[in-house]
Amino acid sequence: MAEIQFNDLKQLLIKNCMLRVSPDEIKEETPLFGPDSLGLDSIDALQMTVAIERDYGIAIKDPETARKAFHSLASLKEWLQAELGKTSKAP
Repeated sequence: MAEIQFNDLKQLLIKNCMLRVSPDEIKEETPLFGPDSLGLDSIDALQMTVAIERDYGIAIKDPETARKAFHSLASLKEWLQAELGKTSKAP
């Protein structure tokens, strides 16, 4: 299983959420939603959910999982790596 790169996640964010920032402006621990965040909204969350399922083959099935995974790029990467690890171990 390949390691997910932060730059790949940054590009996914920029492309799917139509952010008008450079990848260098997005820090790993910057919140994606809420105060002092990148300013994503519920439509962005839906777009990211669809993009993750399309690009990584992993569905986010409940709101609590989405809330935790979409806290920051670091939390998204951690969640994706864990989910990809589960699928690579499946028979």
